[in-house]
Amino acid sequence: MGRNHFEGTNTAIAYQLKTEGMKNHKYGIEHLVEICVQKGIKNIVISPGSRNAPIIIAFSNHPKINCLSIVDERSAAFFALGMAQQSVETVAIACTSGSAALNYAPAIAEAFYQHIPLLVLTADRPKEWIDQADSQTIKQRYLYANYIKKSFELPQYYSNNDELWYADRIINEAIDHCQSPNPGPVHINLPFAEPLYDGYKHQRPKLKIIRNTKTINTLSQIELDTLVNTWNASTKKMIIVGMMNPNPELNRLLSIISSDPSLMILTENTSNLHHSDFNSCIDRTLAGIPEGEEAAFVPEILVSIGNQLISKKIKAFFRQHQPKEHWHIDESITFLDTFQSLTNNIQLKPETFFAQLNDRIVHQKSDFSGLWEKTYRQSLEKHQLFLSKCVYSDFTVFEMLLNAIPENSNLQLANSTPVRYAQLFNMRDDLTYNSNRGTSGIDGSLSTAAGAAFSSKKKTTVLLGDLSFFYDSNGLWNHYLSDELKIIVINNQGGGIFRFLNGPSDVKNFETFFETTHNFSAKGIADSFNIAYQSASDLESLKKELEFFYSPDHHKTGILEIFTPRELNAVILRDYFQFLQK
Repeated sequence: MGRNHFEGTNTAIAYQLKTEGMKNHKYGIEHLVEICVQKGIKNIVISPGSRNAPIIIAFSNHPKINCLSIVDERSAAFFALGMAQQSVETVAIACTSGSAALNYAPAIAEAFYQHIPLLVLTADRPKEWIDQADSQTIKQRYLYANYIKKSFELPQYYSNNDELWYADRIINEAIDHCQSPNPGPVHINLPFAEPLYDGYKHQRPKLKIIRNTKTINTLSQIELDTLVNTWNASTKKMIIVGMMNPNPELNRLLSIISSDPSLMILTENTSNLHHSDFNSCIDRTLAGIPEGEEAAFVPEILVSIGNQLISKKIKAFFRQHQPKEHWHIDESITFLDTFQSLTNNIQLKPETFFAQLNDRIVHQKSDFSGLWEKTYRQSLEKHQLFLSKCVYSDFTVFEMLLNAIPENSNLQLANSTPVRYAQLFNMRDDLTYNSNRGTSGIDGSLSTAAGAAFSSKKKTTVLLGDLSFFYDSNGLWNHYLSDELKIIVINNQGGGIFRFLNGPSDVKNFETFFETTHNFSAKGIADSFNIAYQSASDLESLKKELEFFYSPDHHKTGILEIFTPRELNAVILRDYFQFLQK
């Protein structure tokens, strides 16, 4: 037999393998599931569909994968985000093709800017049917290009070992990108041809696992000497910390140096760092700085840590009164120039940086920390005096709520007014604070809190405005609501935050297009989802409802809706800041 015969035979075998793989063997998806397990992924949140049937069948048949089913893709993605936020482990999400994948986008963007590891699996139609008027077919390959760490696509067919090797390699890479060097979402698009429901071996395949060895970066001796000399030569230094997960080691290291009279440490509650020497009420303190004396409060060296800052006032302050040096410390190369004064991007874990720096710090004689501390105390006294005379409003409600939340709870702060009001009150060191401040949207806060409560098994309270609650009411449409989840809705009949901002309230049709006033209540939604409901409309009734809401007798998910005066809230908050400035 001649050479041409063998070539023809090999071609026929290759075609047979390709056809067989396409019709009968879901090699790629079975390899994907097993690599996920080998790399420690335990949970996947699946939204139902047909094109993603191979994903559903393969994952749900693996004994080491916990599969959750949530219908609404937008809510499902935020639920998974809450799970990953609490576990600090990669959580997978999977959906069918078409617009279903687009509904993942808000949560993926939030995960990207909040550095939360999500493995995004989207089922797709075969490539040849893209833009051919086939149902549920859109361009999916780089769907999340602007807010994803990396995007991959698995082969459509598996006709030889090289294609399996290639799939294994990119699956390994995709999962590792979720966690390293900086966590975040990664997308794998999976084109599937029919048949979708058969052809599975349901056995552990032989596959290639690529281990990723992590390294720890440190400052070189020359770099350390330069930074230490600059630090020790300054009598006015400040560390400001934005959103981050609890970090006990960093908390310990900053506590050690916080006694330096030349150093002030500003935190927000979402930094989850706390010490008696830290100032966690930035806006309240800034309001107490006398006009014309701002220069005395500006550091020579400003060190920023963590992600987004909530306070618009501190951003405005340092953009107007810039420090000579601004060092930002982050593992990734972010060049985060929030204050338009960045001089040094230090690519390290903050705890690694301060572990090297602390032993060589020399305390300087200075009144810088004392000046900030004096202003903080004066503002606190005015804060307490104002509250003692304040009428019923959002302001008095938040004081009561923030004191009533049980110890060792997780507090989820929705965007708009809740996360801002919370910054005006002293941080509690027995709470963990979370908020979707990556993109600061009102969408997904309830779903995120539901996922966080499910994952952590801790008492979890979510504080939401009415619009945020109604917008994400599908966050209650799942079978995984923890009995530890407590939902508090501040109903001021619309987007009250726009009354706090300069400009919108003077615009024509303000109530229709900005504030979006309404007369809706959460009770109907609570009834629809069979969730316990309570309400309050004054401090006396609120105190009574809170006692039961958090009592041992209340053994299930609950909603507490608090009605506050829509127009009065903004007036009181403006009066509050004016009072602090007197």
